[in-house]
Order: sequence, then C-alpha cells, then structure tokens
Amino acid sequence: MAHIPRTSALTRSLTRSLASLNHAPPAGKSPTAIVMLNMGGPSTVPETYDFLRNLFSDGDLIPLPFQSVLAPLIARRRTPQIEQQYTDIGGGSPILRYTNIQGERMAALLDELSPETAPHKHYVAFRYARPLTDETARQMKEDGVKRAVAFTQYPQYSCSTTGSSLNELYRRGKAGEVGDVEWSVIDRWGTHSGFVEAVAQNIERALAKFPESTRSDVVLLFSAHSLPMSVVNRGDPYVLEVSASVSAVMDRLGHSNPYRLVWQSQVGPSAWMGMQTGEALKGLARLGRKQVVLVPIAFTSDHIETLYELDLEYAKEAKEHGVDVHRAESLNDSPVFIRALADLAAAHLKEVSLGRAGYASTQMGLRCPGCTNATCGQQKAWFARGGR
Repeated sequence: MAHIPRTSALTRSLTRSLASLNHAPPAGKSPTAIVMLNMGGPSTVPETYDFLRNLFSDGDLIPLPFQSVLAPLIARRRTPQIEQQYTDIGGGSPILRYTNIQGERMAALLDELSPETAPHKHYVAFRYARPLTDETARQMKEDGVKRAVAFTQYPQYSCSTTGSSLNELYRRGKAGEVGDVEWSVIDRWGTHSGFVEAVAQNIERALAKFPESTRSDVVLLFSAHSLPMSVVNRGDPYVLEVSASVSAVMDRLGHSNPYRLVWQSQVGPSAWMGMQTGEALKGLARLGRKQVVLVPIAFTSDHIETLYELDLEYAKEAKEHGVDVHRAESLNDSPVFIRALADLAAAHLKEVSLGRAGYASTQMGLRCPGCTNATCGQQKAWFARGGR
C-alpha cells in the first residue's frame, strides 16, 4: 500500500494555522459561530446519571411510553454499571476535550480559508452532557453572534442523532434563547474526501502492526453504532450512509483487504441492525480468520463505545477466541481530519454567500418516511429559512 506521509499533512495544517495569525480579523467583529453538534458524554464519573437521564428522556433517540417517568428510573438503574465503565476508561469521556481541540484548530484554519466570514469561533452543543444546547445558546447570545452554522459531528445522518440535535437547537432558537441569528446547516459528510483520507490513514497504521507476509489477509471490521430496526424500517438514511462511508474508504485503500460492516451497542430486547460486532469476531474465529482491524467508522473521537466497548469488551472476547485484534485510532486530533472539518465549513460558508443558505443537503428538506415527529418537519423548514 502506498504510504502517505503524516508529516506533510501536519505541516500544511500548522502552516495554515500560523498564517491565520498574520491575517487577523477586524477587532470587535461579531464571530461566525460554528456550532459542533454531538451526543456528548460525562467528563467525570459523577456526571453519568445526568447524562443517562437526558439520553433516556430524548424521544427522538429512544421513544418510551411515560417518558418523563420512566427515563429517570432507567437511568438510575443503569448508572452503577455505566459509572464503572467510565471509571475503567480513565474516569470519564474524552469527547469534550477532543471536540474542543478539533473546534479550536478548525476555527483557526477557517480564519484563513474564509477571511470574509472571520473571525470564526467554535461552540460545542452536546445533547446529553455539558455543555448542553441551552448553555451554548446563552453563550452565543452573550457573544453577540449573528451568523451561525449548525455543524453535525455525526458524519452520517440519522433522525435519532443529528435530527435530535437540530430539533433541540430549533426549540432553543424559536424560544429566542440564541438571539437574532442567521442559521445554516451542515447535516452529513460521511463521504467527504478529507474524512475518508483520515480514516484510511488510521487503518493503514493499524495494518502496519501485522506481519507484512499476512497483512493483505487481515479483515477490516468497520463498526458503527447500531439502530433499532423500527427506526431503519421507517426510512432513516443512517445505514445507507454508513455503508457509503465504508465503500469510500475501501476505494481509497484500493480494496486491499477483506472487509465487513458490523454494528455495536445494541440495547434492549427489540430487533436492531446487525450483525453485532462481537458476533462477527466469533464468526471470523470459527472461519480461521484470526487477524482483524476494528475501525470505528461513525465516531469522530474516542468515547465509551471505542475505549470500553471496542478496546476492552471486544478485545477480550477476541483474545479468548485466539483472534489478534488491533483498533484503528479514532480521528481525535488528526490534522488531516481537522483540515477536513475546516474545508467542509469553508465550502459551506461559500455556498451561503452565494445565496444557497439552509441545509447542506436538499434531501433533508423532507422528513423521513414514517416519521411522526412534528418538530422534525418544522425544524427543517425553519433552518431552510435561515432560522427566521
């Protein structure tokens, strides 16, 4: 496989970051906000209950009967187990730390790539952990933000992830909590060339840990958070978009290895998209395929699904079955990935300047077939009007 030097990408990224310091935006100008939307995670173990309560209270993600009553009960029951998992990965989720690193470096690049919309400032709006969307809305209002991009950090769109974050942002915007802001949306980017390149480079580094003589036989297991089949069957595009990401990465790798898309994090007894990652590892062991690279394809930074589920649970199961597993690194502070975020935002801001505001994807001007959430349709129309 051709080796792509990491140094050159890093040098380009740092050069652009330093260049932006020499082209400082006008003092006192209202910042263009890049609002990074994600699920979030508890930064410390004591925050776990609040995170779980918020998660189980979200009807877009987990519809429950008597949700306001059941959500706290379920969260309380699951808290001890999840607290232990966060303890096992170091005492909390690193997702906020990495999101801030990504956002700060992206904004610095944007000041050079799009000087006409500078200065740029990143904001983090998590759905279930601090900083929650309402906190971010208040901070944007205090900062006098007049122009904002809602930038999902889920590469592939789902009504239950990106859709939920946008619904919450819409509710805060309609209530006037953000102030008078002109909005536009980047709602999916799972086949963007920079994202694909960053994932591919991490896979190549993981493959390099295997002997060269057997490297081409290593199985690539692309693992993504699963969805209930009830969500898939109503027309949610997530599964197809994750598949498109995998296809793009394999094209970039020249289809050098056998691969499969698998799914993780199933919860409860109902049917979910499969096969599950753990079952796939067992199946490969039975077939005598004992060398595997696990690839987190739908996550942009490390969190409990990578650090605990992939690195501890599945790695232990694989070892028990004699499978040699290495995980491709998460994107985290990858300069290639951060440059991709900046390129995505710069291209979007250019489109907006040409009068094409609203959603980055016209597909999401429509609700998914079978969707019964009225807020979803209202939210899309509101953003399409620039938040007016």
